[in-house]
Amino acid sequence: MVDTPAAAQERLQPLTGGRIPESDAPSYRLWQREGGQLPALIAVPHSGRCYPAFLLAALRQPERASLRLEDRHVDALALPAAETTQTSLLLADAPRAMIDLNRSADDIDWGMVRGPKPRMTRHSLANRRSRNGLGLVPRRLPGMGEIWRRALDRSELDSWIAGIYHPYHAALNHELERLRDRWGTALLIDLHSMPPLPKAHPHDQPAEFVIGDRFGASCDPGLVDLAIRYLANNGRRVAHNRPYAGGYVLDRYGQTARGIHAIQIEVCRITYLDARLDQPSVRAGAIAKLLSGLIRTLGIEAALMGNSGAAAQAAE
Repeated sequence: MVDTPAAAQERLQPLTGGRIPESDAPSYRLWQREGGQLPALIAVPHSGRCYPAFLLAALRQPERASLRLEDRHVDALALPAAETTQTSLLLADAPRAMIDLNRSADDIDWGMVRGPKPRMTRHSLANRRSRNGLGLVPRRLPGMGEIWRRALDRSELDSWIAGIYHPYHAALNHELERLRDRWGTALLIDLHSMPPLPKAHPHDQPAEFVIGDRFGASCDPGLVDLAIRYLANNGRRVAHNRPYAGGYVLDRYGQTARGIHAIQIEVCRITYLDARLDQPSVRAGAIAKLLSGLIRTLGIEAALMGNSGAAAQAAE
């Protein structure tokens, strides 16, 4: 029997960490490539599909909310891409409905929480996303309204942050620092998927991929240009920072002066999911192969930006 790349990746016995409250499941898995050939880490913060029973009971429309909140089955692209390129991979298993790992820990809508609340300035930058319903704990979705049946207890919120948020970011930070120490540089590929972008006019063909770099702040422009050209040269429609420029993860980890570069890749769901945007389709393999080539191209270029010994190893 021939193994699929995903099966081979699973046999690496990933490191696990954190804990999803009221379950026995870890909040993340990390496949750490100690002898990897590229200074790259693929991180997937919105891939989690482990829904404890209490969470399903607390959500108004759990199936619909999960379909809207998840980067649906984007791990079906990340697993084979990481295996093919021999790069480290960090997958979130905790669902975004509990904690959005691409938000600041302060980005909380305290109106949905019972119990003691911090004193905070109205309209502070810390909770700018939560005011739109999509903060650290999502509260509202367009077309659905409130997604929760009840308020959250403060102790409940604290346990989610302790069990899910802090362990994921500790693992992400540690792996990036490890790569940088080894190679002199590190590249974070923050992988997401997006719903089909709207057409500006009837004959418009919206982008299938969006490359985000916080408008030049989180990644070397040469790497960004290389990503855009690679996708375009492979016949894919690609946009830059519009409408997704990246979020908290890029703000926090994109430290170009230290040699840590962070880029966000959004993949349109119609390119790899079925018509319901629910399950992987036969096209998923081709998109995973495309991403593998992109990651390898970016990783080799990042290695050349590090020390000469690392660059020589990547080129072999």
